Amino acid sequence: MFCTTKPPGSVSPAKRQIKEVKETKITINCVTFPLPGEGPEQQLLKPDEWSYCDYFWTDRKDPQGTTLVTGFEVLLQKQLKGKQLQKEMAEFIHERIKIEEEYAKNLSKLSLSPLAAQEEGTLGEAWTQLKKSLHDEAEVHLKFSNKLHTEVEKPLLTFRGDNFKKDLKKYDHHIADLRKQLASRYASVEKARKALADRQKDLEVKTQQLEIKLSNKTEEDIKKARRKSTQAGDDLMRCVDLYNQTQSKWFEEMVTTSMELEKLEVERIEWIQQHLRQYTTLRHETDMFNQSMVEPVDQLLQNVDPAKDRELWVKENKTGDVRPVDMDI
Repeated sequence: MFCTTKPPGSVSPAKRQIKEVKETKITINCVTFPLPGEGPEQQLLKPDEWSYCDYFWTDRKDPQGTTLVTGFEVLLQKQLKGKQLQKEMAEFIHERIKIEEEYAKNLSKLSLSPLAAQEEGTLGEAWTQLKKSLHDEAEVHLKFSNKLHTEVEKPLLTFRGDNFKKDLKKYDHHIADLRKQLASRYASVEKARKALADRQKDLEVKTQQLEIKLSNKTEEDIKKARRKSTQAGDDLMRCVDLYNQTQSKWFEEMVTTSMELEKLEVERIEWIQQHLRQYTTLRHETDMFNQSMVEPVDQLLQNVDPAKDRELWVKENKTGDVRPVDMDI
């Protein structure tokens, strides 16, 4: 209860309390914060973790500097951006798949080329194997593209479908409703604070008028004004209590919900990490298969023997081994 009686020149307890609050705390957008250097130093809820629950309590302006964005909205935007980036990664993998499919198609087509098909001997065997390796390599790249679709692209696309955005809206509406309630409570506090100031001023004026005989106000009028001032003080205390309860509720929900969003972000990053690692695994497998395709070609190339090829060609194409001699007279 606020006391309204005071000696001349003194400050009422209510005014002293209000003044103290203004000196040690500040209310920004209906949320009350301690002033820097005032009161006990706050400790982080999750030290050394850079947790969402410790760093998104105040509002800030949007990039255009025209609209205030709450800390919770910043966290929601992070989730939506993550969803968009995940979609873009899937699109990137899809383009990679298209390249692989086109590459496989061109390799297969090239493997059927008749170019240099008439090469003979050990070199001809190596050339035939090289062309065959293109067909085998095409098959490897085609399988790679298929696995990319099923094991990388599709999981990135299907991770957290349309219901995810609906869940985010539920979080948004819940916290926004609590913030609206807090704003309403703060408005009630300010209204009650003004009413108390008006009642105290009215009581002071009547008391001074009675003391200097400028009014015919009776002692009963003074008591009535004092009761109204006391009631206004009680109303202010009640409004402040309701405000604090609402802010505590908002605080608790902010901590809980921001931690849930933090967990969702960890899951998103780990999910993408897992499937991008699958991409690199498939890529390594493709390289190993391609290497195995090249090894037979390399072996045949090592066995290319110009002398043997000459022997084979000469045997098949010789026109005679009797050499010319000088003519007799």
